[in-house]
Amino acid sequence: MVRDTVLILENDDDSRKKLAEMFRDKYKIIEVSSEKDGVDILRIHGATLAAVLVNLIIPAKDNFQILKRLSEKRFVNRIPFIMITDETTAEYEKKGYEYGIVSYIKKPFNPGIVRQLVDNVVEVFQYKMQLELTVKKQTERLKKQNVMLKMMAERQKRANEVLIDSLSNVVEFRNLESEQHIKRIRAFVRCLGTSAMKLYPEYELTAENLEIIERASALHDIGKIVIPDNIILKSGKLTVDEYEVIKSHTTKGAEMVDRLIRIDNVQFCEYAYDIARHHHEKYDGNGYPDGLKGEEISIAAQIVSLVDVYDALTSKRVYKAAYKTDKAYQMIMNGQSGAFSPKLLKAFTEVRGDFEEIVEKYRDE
Repeated sequence: MVRDTVLILENDDDSRKKLAEMFRDKYKIIEVSSEKDGVDILRIHGATLAAVLVNLIIPAKDNFQILKRLSEKRFVNRIPFIMITDETTAEYEKKGYEYGIVSYIKKPFNPGIVRQLVDNVVEVFQYKMQLELTVKKQTERLKKQNVMLKMMAERQKRANEVLIDSLSNVVEFRNLESEQHIKRIRAFVRCLGTSAMKLYPEYELTAENLEIIERASALHDIGKIVIPDNIILKSGKLTVDEYEVIKSHTTKGAEMVDRLIRIDNVQFCEYAYDIARHHHEKYDGNGYPDGLKGEEISIAAQIVSLVDVYDALTSKRVYKAAYKTDKAYQMIMNGQSGAFSPKLLKAFTEVRGDFEEIVEKYRDE
């Protein structure tokens, strides 16, 4: 709507007529002499008003009382108010600005100055309004774009989850592991990772990167896809050469993640690569494939390493029966299944009961 009207709130007839004549050639003019009439006009025609010139000297009241009421009704925020006055003190002017007026018209009037002042105020205010409208539209557009991006990201995340689950299911099928295996691994990772995050801030774990580590853990054994069936399904003891082939699933898995996994999340791919390659490293340096020692092993790989051992101990495999959870816990704490970080063992101890609940919840049929 075009703002092409000037409202003159002036109870002095002579002043009101002089001001009306100054602007009649450029603006539509509405003249009122009372606060009540002025408020009625503001309510009805507010959207078309380019400026309001106000000077209502009412017995027992003053212009600032009127401005306060107009401000409380939020008229002053939406339309530039210019006060008509013959006051010249700085204190008076300061008080008017505090109530929201944008300028003063001084009596006696100088038509040229008054016209230029009002034109300048109208131009600046309309530019401000247009700028605010543009910003509002851009903000709304950005909000809509953000909603769309979030929807696309969520769809991509779901697609990634399907891809990850499909790949891990292939591993489970070939390795004769149960479909509950990956569910347990992810739950164990989330549980142990949360415990480590609370106990050891130096690991800089967060809820966000723990969620990524949990998803990446599903691909820890992806390299087993390329291990021959006669080795991966062997129920008896492996030969030295066969064990070397089994060990290669770590490097093969890392290569597969690096070359084949096309997921639009760099951090996920980095975690998946690291976990696939290093989840059989041991804290004392006696693991494989790189013989990493101590904190050379990332906390993500350390977490997956421990939970993978725990799940292997508490699950039935082609080469062994399942151990009781108490036995599995003691074997890990005593180092019978390889060395783990003292910090991680402390975090494991804190969630021992939770691990047992996960075993029960996702028990193999």
